[in-house]
Amino acid sequence: MSDGIVPAPQQKLRNLIRYGFINLGILPFLLVGSILFFGLQEERFLSSLNLFNVARHSTFLIIIAMGQMVVLLTAGLDLSVGAIVGFAGVVTGLVLQSILGANPEAFAMAVPVAVLCGVLAGMLVGSVNGFGVAILGVPPFMMTLGTMTSLVGISLSFTSGLPITGIPDRYMELLGYGRILGILPAIWITGILFVLVWLLLNQTTVGRYFYSVGSNIRASQLSGINTVKQLMLAYIFSGAMAGLTGVLFVARTGSAEALNGSNYSLQSVAACVIGGVSLFGGSGKVRDVLLGAIFITLLTNGMNLTRVESYVQQIVLGLVLILALVADQIRTKMLS
Repeated sequence: MSDGIVPAPQQKLRNLIRYGFINLGILPFLLVGSILFFGLQEERFLSSLNLFNVARHSTFLIIIAMGQMVVLLTAGLDLSVGAIVGFAGVVTGLVLQSILGANPEAFAMAVPVAVLCGVLAGMLVGSVNGFGVAILGVPPFMMTLGTMTSLVGISLSFTSGLPITGIPDRYMELLGYGRILGILPAIWITGILFVLVWLLLNQTTVGRYFYSVGSNIRASQLSGINTVKQLMLAYIFSGAMAGLTGVLFVARTGSAEALNGSNYSLQSVAACVIGGVSLFGGSGKVRDVLLGAIFITLLTNGMNLTRVESYVQQIVLGLVLILALVADQIRTKMLS
């Protein structure tokens, strides 16, 4: 074989990998690599029970990441989603306790009211973020960082720093560990939300405007798009998704506390970035965000099963995020 000549099979493989990377990004390679690695390291990893646990645990991150994606599409950022999860959970728990404390037989009324209050609490925080970003012109990073910090304090003051317990078993069964056709309610809710978000972003004018605002906000303004409205809607939507996650989190754990969703702020951004959503706005697919959230859950699950220390897990997640950012930059150059 002459020097510098690549055999035909190897060249075909390289071309296939290059084609896959350009069209799909790095995420499929990360998914396949993690499944192969942990599958060989730990036989329990590919068991039906563990895959069920991964699906169950990934629901919260998927819901929050879809909300985060809409904000990122507008070239924004929402660091407050984790704090909203805790805040909405606290509101839900307090409303349940208040209604059932006054009338223990009012479960049929208490649940929808508590769920609605939790989601509305998230939307309220989202509207505050949107007002600061869209109308006051505060940079998204600083606005949502400030909201996150304040919201944790508010949640702690509501609960005096203690978790809210005594969540009714019927509530936890209804939205937590019950089954609908053999499937957990959270999985059903996540699937329905995924379809709705896909339709929003791909089949509606509002969804197309999110992409437009993120691609070029000045051009969007000149074309007649109400950019203030779009930015407000993005943050309110993100707040609603985080608020719903807080409601479901209470049903899963049976308690509510301020720090319940503390890990989700950065994880939701990581799921979006690994899924190919641009931090500069205007680019991304909800399908890939779903896969990005599943990948992070798989990676964490695999490291737990192989007994990787928690601090090492943080290092690995950080390195994967950096790798995804670098790969995205390389892919962008290859496409241009």
